[in-house]
This record gives sequence, C-alpha cells and structure tokens, in this order.
Amino acid sequence: MAVPTEISFRESVDLMFDRAASTLDLPPGLADQIKACNSVYQVRFPIRFRDSYRIFTGWRAVHSEHRLPTKGGIRYANVVNQDEVEALAALMTYKCAIVDVPFGGAKGGLLIEPRDYTEEQLERITRRFTQELAQKSYISPSENVPAPDMGTGPREMAWMADAYRTLHPNDLNAIACVTGKPATQGGIPGRTEATGRGVQYGLQEFFRHPDDVARARLKGGLEGKRVIVQGLGNVGYHTAKFLAAEDGVKIIGIIEREGALLADEGLDVEAMAAHRLEHGDLSTFPGANYIEDGHSILEAECDILIPAALEGQITMENAPRIRAPLIAEAANGPITFAADEYLRQQGKVIIPDAYLNAGGVTVSYFEWIRNISHIRFGRLDRRLDEMRGLKILELVEAMVGKPVPDNLRAPLSRGADELDLVRSGLDDTMRHAYNQIREIFLARDAVPDLRTAAYVAAIEKIAISYMEMGL
Repeated sequence: MAVPTEISFRESVDLMFDRAASTLDLPPGLADQIKACNSVYQVRFPIRFRDSYRIFTGWRAVHSEHRLPTKGGIRYANVVNQDEVEALAALMTYKCAIVDVPFGGAKGGLLIEPRDYTEEQLERITRRFTQELAQKSYISPSENVPAPDMGTGPREMAWMADAYRTLHPNDLNAIACVTGKPATQGGIPGRTEATGRGVQYGLQEFFRHPDDVARARLKGGLEGKRVIVQGLGNVGYHTAKFLAAEDGVKIIGIIEREGALLADEGLDVEAMAAHRLEHGDLSTFPGANYIEDGHSILEAECDILIPAALEGQITMENAPRIRAPLIAEAANGPITFAADEYLRQQGKVIIPDAYLNAGGVTVSYFEWIRNISHIRFGRLDRRLDEMRGLKILELVEAMVGKPVPDNLRAPLSRGADELDLVRSGLDDTMRHAYNQIREIFLARDAVPDLRTAAYVAAIEKIAISYMEMGL
C-alpha cells in the first residue's frame, strides 16, 4: 500500500489501527466503529484582560465510550488543533485497553502559549475552560476525566477540580473529576512521574527477555546502555533520571527545543534540568558538547533512542539516518506511519507509545479509584503487613541465633506505604501488558512487530466489549 511521505498524526494512528485490524477476523463494520471518534466539542470563549478581550479556542474529543468514564489529558500549546486532539483521544482508547484500565479514550487541548500569561491569567483561563467543558458533560467524575498533558500539571488540575466542585457542590465524588492533582488536593503519590516511571518499567521488562534484546541487536541488560532522550519535560526528565540513577544506563544525549547536549561519558540529568530552569536553555551547560541543531541528534549513534517530546519527530525524511537499534516511544506518536514501516524493514525494534507511555493513565486510574473510594491505599493493611514482617524477622533470628542485618531488616519491618503500592501496581501493569503484547507478536505470523501486536491486543479487548454489550 502506497503511503504519502507526510500524513497527519490522526491519519498515522488510523493506518496503524488498520494494519492491526487487517490481521483479525472481526464482524463487518466493527473495526470502523472502534476506530471512529464518537464526538468532538470545540469551544471558543472570551477572557477580558484590562481593556481588551482575547478569544481562546479549545477542544475535547471523546473517541470511545465502550468504558466509562472516558480518560485523557488536557494539553496547553500553541500547536494544538482538532486533528491532534482526535489522534490523541484514539491513542488513549487503545492505551487503556492495552494496560487493562477500564476507561474509554478522550483528549483535550487549548490553543494557547502558557508562557505568555501570568499565573493569575492562566487560572482565569483554566477555570473558564472548565466551565465550558462541564456545561456539556465533557468533564465529570463519571463521564469524562481529564488529566495533565503538555503545558499543564498539578496546578491546572487543582484549578479545574475546584471549578468543577463550585458548579457541582453536592457531587460527593467531585474531586475525581480530574486526575494528576497535587497530593494535598486529592492527588496520589507517584502521579507526577508516572509516565516516566512506566517507560522505565517497560524497558526493564523488555530487557528481561534475551530473545527480544537480541532481536534489537543488543546484548545483556539495561545497565551500561547508551541512551539519547528527546525532551527534558516531565516525561523525558523522569525517564532519564530513573534510568540513570536506578538502572545504570548512560544518558549520552539530551535533545531540547533550543539544541542538544552530547557527552560520551554520560550527562547529569538533574544538574541539566536545574541549569535549564535557571538559565532558560542548555547552551551553557558545562562538561558537554552543545549542538544547536538538536533535532539532528536523533540520528546519533546510541543503543536506545527515547523520543519523549512531540509527535511526528521521526519521518521518512530522517528515518534512513536513524542509527539506534532500539527506539522506545515515550511520547505520543513520535514516529509517522511511513517511517514506522521503513524502520521495521531495516530491522529496528520499536517499543510502541500505546504501551510504553501508559504509566500516566495507569496511575491516574489509581488516583480516580482512591478518590471515589474515599480512602488512601494501605490504610487498612499497612500495619498488619508491618507486624507480619516483624514476626518473620523474629522467627529468622530465633532460628539462626543472630540478628538480621539492618539493610535486610529495614524493608521487611515496615509496611508498604501508598507510594510503594502505586509503584508496585504500575510495575505489575507494565510487565503484564508487555507479555500480552509479546505473546501476540510471537504467536501470530501476520503480526510483524510489537506495535501491531499492541494494537491487536487493544482491538480484541474493545471488540469483545462491544459484542458482549450487543452493540
């Protein structure tokens, strides 16, 4: 099938869906129903600043309501458009199905450059946007639950939650209308770094399978692997930080909008982030080579390339020059359909976005459960686990006649706190989902790669849901 070199993000997602659906024997029309975006709401609203008005445009797309509520972030950026929002909503549907999170897919966006506004102005804009969405039930703890995305974070989610509560003061579960809130406002520990942590867990699971590692023309485990990360935002920063600090990888390159840094001996991720926050860019960061054409560093030699920025970063223009044998998609849609086909034919292994960056929605699910259950995780059983651990330690010490070393005693003598449970749940989710995808890839000759296998897993689960409901 001939595919244009450059197509839209939404068209890329749809073609990836079609490729997977073509390997399945679905009832006529069901694949089209799953693929279609159910509804898109566009809103324009004015905000008065001193003596003038500014008109803002926003969208909320609901891709699938086979599960409720629908789930998906709110993006603030000056490149937001309806096509992008629809594509991201579709990815959310597939993502939730892949990791067995019982949500439908949605996404939102506001066409705005957040850096152009003060905090007070952003709060006014966010509260008004929330009101517009709530009037049409595009934000609700039982129907449609936003979360942070590019350009938004816990602060914006707190504003949205408060604005919703003002409109619905009698809704007992109002706090669950958004996720990604500050911990003091109904959020959950571990949500801010959840997507980056999920990327780490996904890569860990990949490297537990020597056959998969060999397929990527690599050897051994994660430790010592040379990694380039595109994007030092929330996802890229936490991914790089965790991989370097906990898995012993060497972050040899960081790509940002203003340029890139390269250092064969490895980069200090936290120092880089602090430097960029203080100075506004990376150009003066000491001890590394600064490359003004940062985008070109996607083509640099490394073991693992992690695009963690915007969609459409690897296209047919630069795909022939990509040297990394393993690409881990921490961003949504960083590789176009045509480039994906080309890279697979060249023997590259791609861990797909619809699986790998599902950590955010997974921990959002935990937060939503926490909000509607009105109890923190571990409250009922933490001390029980702690007492059991102490009893085991006492038994071991009585049997061997000497005390257990402190480094072994500490983790056994305390019960799991909420952050421990969140991380455990996320790790289990990422492991289980990868093995489902891997099983499909290995067992079915018609499935050529992990991305197609991930889409197959999602489509099969959604199709069963539709058929069981009789739709």
